[in-house]
This record gives sequence, C-alpha cells and structure tokens, in this order.
Amino acid sequence: MDATTRGNRSAWEVASEKHVREYPAMLATAASGTSLLPVERALLRDVLARSPEVVHLQSGNGTDDVALVRAGASSVVGVDFSEVAVRAARRRAVELDVPCRYVVAALPGAPLAAACADLLYTGKGALIWMPDLAAWAADVVRLLRPSGHLFIYEEHPAAPLWSWDADEARIRPDRGYFARSHENDSFPANGAIQWQHTLGEIVTTLAAAGLRIEHLAEYPEPFWRMGGVTASAWNGRLPNAFSLLARRP
Repeated sequence: MDATTRGNRSAWEVASEKHVREYPAMLATAASGTSLLPVERALLRDVLARSPEVVHLQSGNGTDDVALVRAGASSVVGVDFSEVAVRAARRRAVELDVPCRYVVAALPGAPLAAACADLLYTGKGALIWMPDLAAWAADVVRLLRPSGHLFIYEEHPAAPLWSWDADEARIRPDRGYFARSHENDSFPANGAIQWQHTLGEIVTTLAAAGLRIEHLAEYPEPFWRMGGVTASAWNGRLPNAFSLLARRP
C-alpha cells in the first residue's frame, strides 16, 4: 500500500467513527432502504429483478447494501479498507438479518473469486479514491460474470471545481478539471487526497477494459450535501453527479 493510500485509509478510519456515533440513525436508514436513490432504483430495476449476487466495491457505511437486498439482490459482498466502517456494516447486517457480508481490503485487487458477481455496484464517493483507474476497471471485469453489470452513481468529475458560495457558483482557484489530484477539504478531509478522472477518461477506461457502456447521464443534484450547507453550485446550473451502467459481454 502506497503512502497516499495509507493516508487516505487513516483519514477514513477517523471519519468512519461517524458511522459508530450515528449508529441508530444509520440503522434506521439502512432498514428503510432510502439510501438507494430513485434514479439508482430506476436504472437498476431490470438487473435487480433477476435477484443478482452483488459485489459493492468501496462499500463505506454499508447502508446501500441493505437497500440493494431490499430491492431484489440475493446477496451483497461489501469491500472497504476502513475497519471501522466494516465493523459497523457487519453489525447492521446481523441486526437486520440480511445476506450481506464484508471484507476489509484496499482496492484494486479485491480478495474475491473471479466471476463472483452478477452486479458490481459502486458510487457515492468511490472512483475519487482510485489513483489507477485502469487497474480498478480490470478488477471489475475479473469479478463480473459474463453479461454481468457495473453500475456507478458518483460525483461528477467537474464537481470539485465548484465553490460552495451561497450567492454565486465560482471555480475554485486551487483546482482544475485536468489536474491529477487535490486535497479533500470536506469529508473525510484530514489530509485525504482525492484523485481526479475526467468523464472521458472514465468512459474510455471502462470500454478499453472490455465493458459495453449502456447508459451515461449527468445530474445537477450532488449525491451528497454537507449538513447545513446550501451552495449556488447545486441549484441546477452545473453538473454535480453522474450515473453509468455497463455490461460485460
């Protein structure tokens, strides 16, 4: 594990204590299935109707895993490098009696068998922590069964450029769309380094890995809003999130 990944992991271990402090609220969210957004449900409806076995890379707090089961998945395996987050997710899975299990591991290189997933789900802050997108995509293809799907719902690559000013959205002077990385200053912060990949790079990398892109859409609404913040950049004028559905032939 390189120094940046170690630093990001440490930042996430601290940030994931939030999942422990807010455990009752997150348990209720998981039980309700509301963490899976309407746009995700719509795009995954046909896939989830087939009771897929799901792998969730960068599973974080695990609330989406319970929502996926509630929506039709037969099982979910979550992989995340935060031991704190995984412990909380495991506890929730037991309390809610859902077929979700968890593995602590840095990615890419998930310690799972090849061709183990019908659906690989990831998003809401995942690709931004991957420095080597091609290696990540190769691991996705390894894990997917033939005709299996990759689904991404993620921060738009342009979103880190927008300031959070309430009066007018501005481009931050310390960031650029084609930059390699920047220091995260929202969540988890604590010196975490967030990697940048343009939308073109993401699509081209997945296609080069052998995936067939079936859907790509951009949205003005961010996938996450920091509590108490209302930003002009989120008022419908700028891209803040995107979704992508791809299939392994």
